[in-house]
Amino acid sequence: MNYSETLQWMFSRLPMYQRQGSSAYRKDLTNILLLAEYLSHPEKKIKTVHVAGTNGKGSTSHMLASILMEAGYKTGLYTSPHLKDFRERIKINGQDIPEIYVTTFIEQHKPFFEKHELSFFEMTVGLAFDYFASEGVDIAIIETGMGGRLDATNIIEPELSVITNIGLDHTQFLGETLEQIAAEKAGIIKPGVPIVIGESDGETENIFRKKAEENMSEIVFADKENLSDFPSDLKGTYQFKNRKTVLSSVEQLRKQGWQISDDDVRIGLLNTVSNTRLLGRWQQLGSNPMIIADTAHNKHGLQATLPQIDEYDYEKLHVVLGTVNDKNLAEVLPLFPKNAAYYFCKPDIPRGLDAETLASEAKKFGLTGYIFNSVSQAYLAAKQAAAPNDFIYVGGSTFVIAEIL
Repeated sequence: MNYSETLQWMFSRLPMYQRQGSSAYRKDLTNILLLAEYLSHPEKKIKTVHVAGTNGKGSTSHMLASILMEAGYKTGLYTSPHLKDFRERIKINGQDIPEIYVTTFIEQHKPFFEKHELSFFEMTVGLAFDYFASEGVDIAIIETGMGGRLDATNIIEPELSVITNIGLDHTQFLGETLEQIAAEKAGIIKPGVPIVIGESDGETENIFRKKAEENMSEIVFADKENLSDFPSDLKGTYQFKNRKTVLSSVEQLRKQGWQISDDDVRIGLLNTVSNTRLLGRWQQLGSNPMIIADTAHNKHGLQATLPQIDEYDYEKLHVVLGTVNDKNLAEVLPLFPKNAAYYFCKPDIPRGLDAETLASEAKKFGLTGYIFNSVSQAYLAAKQAAAPNDFIYVGGSTFVIAEIL
Protein backbone atom coordinates (compact mmCIF):
# COMPACT_ATOMS: atom_id res chain seq x y z
CA MET A 1 0.00 0.00 0.00
CA ASN A 2 1.16 3.55 -0.67
CA TYR A 3 0.76 6.29 1.93
CA SER A 4 -2.72 7.34 0.83
CA GLU A 5 -3.94 3.74 0.78
CA THR A 6 -2.39 3.13 4.19
CA LEU A 7 -4.26 6.07 5.71
CA GLN A 8 -7.48 4.98 4.05
CA TRP A 9 -7.10 1.53 5.61
CA MET A 10 -6.31 3.01 9.02
CA PHE A 11 -9.29 5.36 8.99
CA SER A 12 -11.84 2.99 7.47
CA ARG A 13 -10.95 -0.32 9.06
CA LEU A 14 -10.15 0.73 12.60
CA PRO A 15 -12.32 2.60 15.11
CA MET A 16 -11.10 6.07 16.02
CA TYR A 17 -12.73 8.15 18.74
CA GLN A 18 -12.12 11.50 17.05
CA ARG A 19 -14.20 10.43 14.05
CA GLN A 20 -16.63 7.84 15.42
CA GLY A 21 -17.16 8.60 19.08
CA SER A 22 -17.87 6.11 21.83
CA SER A 23 -17.49 2.97 19.70
CA ALA A 24 -13.74 3.58 19.57
CA TYR A 25 -13.19 4.07 23.30
CA ARG A 26 -11.15 1.37 25.05
CA LYS A 27 -11.89 0.66 28.69
CA ASP A 28 -8.58 -0.96 29.58
CA LEU A 29 -4.91 -1.11 28.53
CA THR A 30 -4.89 -4.77 27.50
CA ASN A 31 -4.39 -4.18 23.78
CA ILE A 32 -1.70 -1.51 24.06
CA LEU A 33 0.24 -3.65 26.53
CA LEU A 34 -0.03 -6.56 24.11
CA LEU A 35 1.22 -4.35 21.28
CA ALA A 36 4.09 -3.00 23.37
CA GLU A 37 5.26 -6.52 24.14
CA TYR A 38 4.94 -7.51 20.47
CA LEU A 39 7.10 -4.49 19.48
CA SER A 40 9.72 -5.36 22.16
CA HIS A 41 8.67 -2.47 24.41
CA PRO A 42 9.92 0.61 22.51
CA GLU A 43 8.35 2.82 25.22
CA LYS A 44 11.00 1.54 27.66
CA LYS A 45 13.82 2.65 25.37
CA ILE A 46 12.99 6.37 25.46
CA LYS A 47 12.76 9.10 28.08
CA THR A 48 9.45 10.91 28.09
CA VAL A 49 7.28 13.68 29.53
CA HIS A 50 3.60 12.76 29.81
CA VAL A 51 1.03 15.54 29.31
CA ALA A 52 -2.70 15.27 30.09
CA GLY A 53 -5.49 17.77 30.70
CA THR A 54 -8.84 18.95 29.39
CA ASN A 55 -7.46 21.95 27.47
CA GLY A 56 -4.04 23.36 26.68
CA LYS A 57 -2.16 20.07 26.56
CA GLY A 58 -1.37 20.49 22.87
CA SER A 59 0.01 24.01 23.28
CA THR A 60 1.90 22.98 26.41
CA SER A 61 3.41 19.96 24.68
CA HIS A 62 4.55 22.00 21.68
CA MET A 63 6.08 24.77 23.80
CA LEU A 64 7.95 22.26 25.93
CA ALA A 65 9.19 20.42 22.82
CA SER A 66 10.40 23.69 21.29
CA ILE A 67 12.37 24.55 24.44
CA LEU A 68 14.01 21.12 24.55
CA MET A 69 14.90 21.45 20.88
CA GLU A 70 16.57 24.80 21.55
CA ALA A 71 18.48 23.13 24.41
CA GLY A 72 19.99 20.77 21.84
CA TYR A 73 18.00 17.65 22.60
CA LYS A 74 16.68 15.39 19.86
CA THR A 75 13.02 15.76 20.77
CA GLY A 76 10.08 13.58 19.85
CA LEU A 77 6.54 14.93 19.99
CA TYR A 78 3.35 12.88 19.95
CA THR A 79 0.03 14.76 19.88
CA SER A 80 -3.52 14.31 18.59
CA PRO A 81 -5.62 14.91 16.65
CA HIS A 82 -3.98 16.14 13.47
CA LEU A 83 -5.34 19.03 11.42
CA LYS A 84 -4.05 18.50 7.88
CA ASP A 85 -1.94 15.34 7.71
CA PHE A 86 -1.83 12.28 9.97
CA ARG A 87 1.96 12.64 10.21
CA GLU A 88 1.55 15.83 12.29
CA ARG A 89 0.87 13.54 15.25
CA ILE A 90 4.42 12.15 15.32
CA LYS A 91 7.41 14.47 14.97
CA ILE A 92 11.10 14.62 15.76
CA ASN A 93 12.60 18.11 16.04
CA GLY A 94 9.55 19.52 14.32
CA GLN A 95 9.71 17.20 11.30
CA ASP A 96 6.78 14.89 10.59
CA ILE A 97 7.37 11.16 10.57
CA PRO A 98 8.24 10.08 6.99
CA GLU A 99 5.46 8.57 4.90
CA ILE A 100 7.58 5.50 4.22
CA TYR A 101 7.92 4.79 7.95
CA VAL A 102 4.15 4.91 8.38
CA THR A 103 3.44 2.64 5.41
CA THR A 104 6.20 0.16 6.29
CA PHE A 105 5.10 -0.06 9.93
CA ILE A 106 1.47 -0.67 9.04
CA GLU A 107 2.26 -3.17 6.29
CA GLN A 108 4.67 -5.11 8.50
CA HIS A 109 2.34 -5.36 11.48
CA LYS A 110 -1.05 -5.35 9.77
CA PRO A 111 -1.79 -9.05 10.52
CA PHE A 112 -1.24 -8.38 14.24
CA PHE A 113 -3.47 -5.29 14.18
CA GLU A 114 -6.26 -7.21 12.48
CA LYS A 115 -5.95 -10.30 14.68
CA HIS A 116 -6.22 -8.29 17.90
CA GLU A 117 -8.61 -5.62 16.55
CA LEU A 118 -6.41 -2.76 17.68
CA SER A 119 -7.97 0.69 17.68
CA PHE A 120 -6.65 3.53 15.56
CA PHE A 121 -5.27 5.22 18.66
CA GLU A 122 -3.53 2.12 20.02
CA MET A 123 -1.92 1.49 16.66
CA THR A 124 -0.78 5.09 16.32
CA VAL A 125 0.69 5.16 19.83
CA GLY A 126 2.63 2.01 19.02
CA LEU A 127 3.89 3.62 15.81
CA ALA A 128 5.06 6.72 17.72
CA PHE A 129 6.93 4.74 20.38
CA ASP A 130 8.53 2.53 17.72
CA TYR A 131 9.64 5.53 15.66
CA PHE A 132 11.06 7.47 18.60
CA ALA A 133 12.98 4.44 19.84
CA SER A 134 14.37 3.57 16.41
CA GLU A 135 15.50 7.16 15.84
CA GLY A 136 17.11 7.40 19.29
CA VAL A 137 15.41 10.54 20.57
CA ASP A 138 16.83 12.08 23.74
CA ILE A 139 13.34 12.75 25.05
CA ALA A 140 9.77 12.63 23.76
CA ILE A 141 6.76 14.70 24.80
CA ILE A 142 3.76 12.38 24.86
CA GLU A 143 0.26 13.90 24.93
CA THR A 144 -2.65 11.78 26.08
CA GLY A 145 -5.57 11.37 23.74
CA MET A 146 -8.54 11.96 26.01
CA GLY A 147 -8.29 10.71 29.57
CA GLY A 148 -5.29 9.51 31.50
CA ARG A 149 -5.68 6.35 33.55
CA LEU A 150 -6.92 4.25 30.62
CA ASP A 151 -5.28 6.22 27.82
CA ALA A 152 -3.15 4.13 25.47
CA THR A 153 -0.15 6.35 26.17
CA ASN A 154 -0.29 5.49 29.88
CA ILE A 155 2.20 2.64 29.69
CA ILE A 156 5.24 4.92 29.88
CA GLU A 157 7.40 5.65 32.91
CA PRO A 158 8.08 9.34 32.29
CA GLU A 159 10.64 11.76 33.67
CA LEU A 160 7.77 14.11 34.47
CA SER A 161 3.98 14.06 34.39
CA VAL A 162 1.95 17.18 33.58
CA ILE A 163 -1.79 17.86 33.93
CA THR A 164 -2.73 21.22 32.45
CA ASN A 165 -6.25 21.67 33.82
CA ILE A 166 -9.59 19.97 34.42
CA GLY A 167 -12.86 20.84 32.72
CA LEU A 168 -16.12 19.10 31.85
CA ASP A 169 -15.45 17.39 28.54
CA HIS A 170 -15.90 13.79 27.34
CA THR A 171 -18.14 13.28 30.36
CA GLN A 172 -19.67 10.15 28.83
CA PHE A 173 -16.29 8.46 29.28
CA LEU A 174 -14.45 10.27 32.07
CA GLY A 175 -17.20 11.16 34.55
CA GLU A 176 -19.91 13.72 35.12
CA THR A 177 -18.07 15.84 37.71
CA LEU A 178 -14.74 17.65 37.88
CA GLU A 179 -13.68 15.33 40.68
CA GLN A 180 -14.36 12.22 38.60
CA ILE A 181 -12.53 13.64 35.60
CA ALA A 182 -9.60 14.70 37.78
CA ALA A 183 -9.35 11.16 39.14
CA GLU A 184 -9.09 9.83 35.58
CA LYS A 185 -6.44 12.38 34.60
CA ALA A 186 -4.55 11.70 37.84
CA GLY A 187 -4.08 8.16 36.57
CA ILE A 188 -0.93 9.31 34.77
CA ILE A 189 0.80 10.05 38.10
CA LYS A 190 3.49 7.38 38.55
CA PRO A 191 5.48 6.27 41.62
CA GLY A 192 8.30 8.71 42.34
CA VAL A 193 7.68 10.76 39.19
CA PRO A 194 7.16 14.52 39.77
CA ILE A 195 3.80 15.91 38.71
CA VAL A 196 3.06 19.49 37.59
CA ILE A 197 -0.55 20.67 37.79
CA GLY A 198 -1.18 23.69 35.56
CA GLU A 199 -4.31 25.11 37.16
CA SER A 200 -5.32 24.32 40.74
CA ASP A 201 -8.98 24.14 41.66
CA GLY A 202 -10.72 23.69 44.98
CA GLU A 203 -12.74 20.79 43.59
CA THR A 204 -9.75 18.87 42.26
CA GLU A 205 -6.65 19.90 44.19
CA ASN A 206 -7.09 17.35 46.97
CA ILE A 207 -7.51 14.55 44.45
CA PHE A 208 -4.16 15.37 42.88
CA ARG A 209 -2.47 15.78 46.25
CA LYS A 210 -3.78 12.43 47.48
CA LYS A 211 -2.69 10.61 44.31
CA ALA A 212 0.76 12.21 44.46
CA GLU A 213 1.11 11.26 48.12
CA GLU A 214 0.14 7.66 47.38
CA ASN A 215 2.85 7.52 44.73
CA MET A 216 5.43 9.47 46.76
CA SER A 217 5.60 11.95 43.90
CA GLU A 218 6.56 15.59 44.28
CA ILE A 219 3.62 17.76 43.23
CA VAL A 220 3.85 21.34 41.96
CA PHE A 221 0.93 23.65 41.22
CA ALA A 222 2.18 25.92 38.45
CA ASP A 223 -0.32 28.70 39.11
CA LYS A 224 1.05 29.03 42.64
CA GLU A 225 4.67 29.30 41.49
CA ASN A 226 6.36 32.70 41.19
CA LEU A 227 8.31 32.28 37.97
CA SER A 228 9.35 34.89 35.42
CA ASP A 229 7.19 34.84 32.31
CA PHE A 230 8.52 34.86 28.75
CA PRO A 231 6.71 35.94 25.58
CA SER A 232 5.68 33.32 23.02
CA ASP A 233 4.70 33.26 19.37
CA LEU A 234 1.59 31.33 20.41
CA LYS A 235 -0.93 34.14 20.56
CA GLY A 236 -3.94 34.35 22.83
CA THR A 237 -4.14 35.54 26.41
CA TYR A 238 -5.12 32.04 27.54
CA GLN A 239 -1.57 30.90 26.68
CA PHE A 240 -0.35 32.68 29.83
CA LYS A 241 -1.53 29.76 31.96
CA ASN A 242 -0.01 27.24 29.57
CA ARG A 243 3.33 29.07 29.72
CA LYS A 244 3.30 28.91 33.52
CA THR A 245 2.74 25.16 33.24
CA VAL A 246 5.65 24.89 30.82
CA LEU A 247 7.98 26.98 32.98
CA SER A 248 7.20 24.87 36.05
CA SER A 249 7.84 21.76 33.98
CA VAL A 250 11.21 23.11 32.88
CA GLU A 251 12.17 23.68 36.51
CA GLN A 252 11.35 20.07 37.33
CA LEU A 253 13.38 18.79 34.38
CA ARG A 254 16.32 20.95 35.45
CA LYS A 255 16.20 19.33 38.89
CA GLN A 256 16.62 15.98 37.17
CA GLY A 257 19.74 17.11 35.34
CA TRP A 258 18.35 18.25 32.02
CA GLN A 259 20.45 21.19 30.81
CA ILE A 260 18.03 23.94 29.85
CA SER A 261 19.15 27.57 29.99
CA ASP A 262 16.98 30.67 30.27
CA ASP A 263 17.95 31.48 26.69
CA ASP A 264 16.69 28.06 25.60
CA VAL A 265 13.38 28.84 27.30
CA ARG A 266 13.12 32.34 25.85
CA ILE A 267 14.04 31.33 22.29
CA GLY A 268 12.00 28.14 22.48
CA LEU A 269 8.84 30.00 23.45
CA LEU A 270 9.37 32.67 20.82
CA ASN A 271 9.79 30.02 18.12
CA THR A 272 7.23 27.40 19.13
CA VAL A 273 5.25 27.70 15.90
CA SER A 274 8.29 27.72 13.61
CA ASN A 275 10.05 24.92 15.52
CA THR A 276 7.07 22.59 15.86
CA ARG A 277 4.68 23.91 13.17
CA LEU A 278 1.73 23.98 15.53
CA LEU A 279 -1.51 25.11 13.90
CA GLY A 280 -4.92 26.33 15.00
CA ARG A 281 -4.20 28.14 18.28
CA TRP A 282 -5.57 31.68 17.87
CA GLN A 283 -4.09 31.49 14.40
CA GLN A 284 -4.42 34.58 12.22
CA LEU A 285 -5.48 33.62 8.71
CA GLY A 286 -6.00 37.08 7.31
CA SER A 287 -6.28 40.80 7.93
CA ASN A 288 -8.70 43.40 6.60
CA PRO A 289 -10.86 41.68 7.71
CA MET A 290 -9.11 40.11 10.64
CA ILE A 291 -9.59 36.33 10.50
CA ILE A 292 -8.83 34.19 13.56
CA ALA A 293 -9.15 30.40 13.79
CA ASP A 294 -9.00 28.54 17.09
CA THR A 295 -9.50 24.90 17.99
CA ALA A 296 -11.20 25.58 21.36
CA HIS A 297 -14.27 23.35 21.38
CA ASN A 298 -15.53 22.83 24.93
CA LYS A 299 -16.88 25.11 27.66
CA HIS A 300 -13.57 25.43 29.48
CA GLY A 301 -11.63 26.25 26.32
CA LEU A 302 -14.19 28.62 24.84
CA GLN A 303 -14.50 30.56 28.10
CA ALA A 304 -10.79 31.34 27.79
CA THR A 305 -10.83 32.02 24.06
CA LEU A 306 -13.96 33.92 23.04
CA PRO A 307 -13.44 36.97 25.33
CA GLN A 308 -10.32 37.77 23.32
CA ILE A 309 -12.47 38.85 20.39
CA ASP A 310 -13.44 41.94 22.39
CA GLU A 311 -9.80 42.98 22.52
CA TYR A 312 -9.99 43.88 18.82
CA ASP A 313 -11.56 46.94 17.21
CA TYR A 314 -14.04 45.87 14.54
CA GLU A 315 -17.34 46.91 13.03
CA LYS A 316 -19.15 43.58 12.71
CA LEU A 317 -18.43 40.08 13.95
CA HIS A 318 -18.84 37.03 11.70
CA VAL A 319 -18.64 33.52 13.20
CA VAL A 320 -18.11 30.38 11.15
CA LEU A 321 -19.36 27.67 13.50
CA GLY A 322 -19.49 23.90 13.33
CA THR A 323 -19.34 21.16 15.93
CA VAL A 324 -19.70 17.42 16.55
CA ASN A 325 -22.90 15.61 17.43
CA ASP A 326 -21.93 14.60 20.98
CA LYS A 327 -21.13 18.14 22.12
CA ASN A 328 -23.15 19.61 25.00
CA LEU A 329 -24.58 22.56 23.09
CA ALA A 330 -26.41 23.91 26.13
CA GLU A 331 -23.01 24.51 27.71
CA VAL A 332 -21.11 26.01 24.77
CA LEU A 333 -23.66 28.00 22.73
CA PRO A 334 -24.45 30.53 25.50
CA LEU A 335 -20.76 31.50 25.46
CA PHE A 336 -20.95 32.89 21.92
CA PRO A 337 -21.86 36.56 21.39
CA LYS A 338 -25.40 37.31 20.19
CA ASN A 339 -24.42 40.39 18.18
CA ALA A 340 -22.77 38.43 15.37
CA ALA A 341 -23.67 36.94 12.01
CA TYR A 342 -23.36 33.16 12.13
CA TYR A 343 -22.42 30.77 9.33
CA PHE A 344 -23.46 27.33 10.50
CA CYS A 345 -21.78 24.30 8.94
CA LYS A 346 -21.10 20.61 9.45
CA PRO A 347 -17.54 19.22 9.72
CA ASP A 348 -16.97 16.53 7.10
CA ILE A 349 -16.71 13.58 9.50
CA PRO A 350 -19.27 10.99 10.67
CA ARG A 351 -19.56 12.75 14.05
CA GLY A 352 -20.26 16.12 12.48
CA LEU A 353 -23.47 17.76 13.69
CA ASP A 354 -25.94 18.65 10.96
CA ALA A 355 -25.80 22.39 10.26
CA GLU A 356 -29.61 22.77 10.39
CA THR A 357 -29.68 21.14 13.82
CA LEU A 358 -26.89 23.40 15.03
CA ALA A 359 -28.69 26.49 13.72
CA SER A 360 -31.93 25.41 15.38
CA GLU A 361 -30.21 24.88 18.73
CA ALA A 362 -28.25 28.13 18.41
CA LYS A 363 -31.46 30.09 17.82
CA LYS A 364 -32.59 29.11 21.32
CA PHE A 365 -29.66 31.15 22.65
CA GLY A 366 -30.17 34.16 20.39
CA LEU A 367 -27.61 33.16 17.77
CA THR A 368 -28.88 33.55 14.21
CA GLY A 369 -27.38 33.29 10.77
CA TYR A 370 -27.09 31.17 7.66
CA ILE A 371 -26.85 27.44 6.98
CA PHE A 372 -24.26 25.92 4.64
CA ASN A 373 -23.61 22.44 3.29
CA SER A 374 -19.90 22.55 4.06
CA VAL A 375 -17.27 24.33 6.11
CA SER A 376 -15.63 25.72 2.98
CA GLN A 377 -18.90 27.25 1.76
CA ALA A 378 -19.56 28.84 5.15
CA TYR A 379 -16.02 30.22 5.33
CA LEU A 380 -16.20 31.64 1.80
CA ALA A 381 -19.56 33.28 2.53
CA ALA A 382 -18.21 34.90 5.68
CA LYS A 383 -15.22 36.31 3.80
CA GLN A 384 -17.44 37.63 1.03
CA ALA A 385 -19.83 39.28 3.49
CA ALA A 386 -17.20 40.82 5.76
CA ALA A 387 -16.01 44.39 5.27
CA PRO A 388 -12.29 45.24 5.69
CA ASN A 389 -12.82 46.47 9.25
CA ASP A 390 -14.86 43.44 10.34
CA PHE A 391 -13.73 40.39 12.35
CA ILE A 392 -14.19 36.71 11.36
CA TYR A 393 -13.88 33.99 13.99
CA VAL A 394 -13.73 30.36 12.86
CA GLY A 395 -14.20 27.62 15.44
CA GLY A 396 -16.37 25.26 17.43
CA SER A 397 -14.47 22.14 16.46
CA THR A 398 -10.96 20.99 15.63
CA PHE A 399 -12.40 19.56 12.43
CA VAL A 400 -13.76 22.92 11.28
CA ILE A 401 -10.27 24.38 11.58
CA ALA A 402 -8.76 21.38 9.80
CA GLU A 403 -10.96 21.91 6.76
CA ILE A 404 -10.03 25.54 6.19
CA LEU A 405 -6.27 25.26 6.75
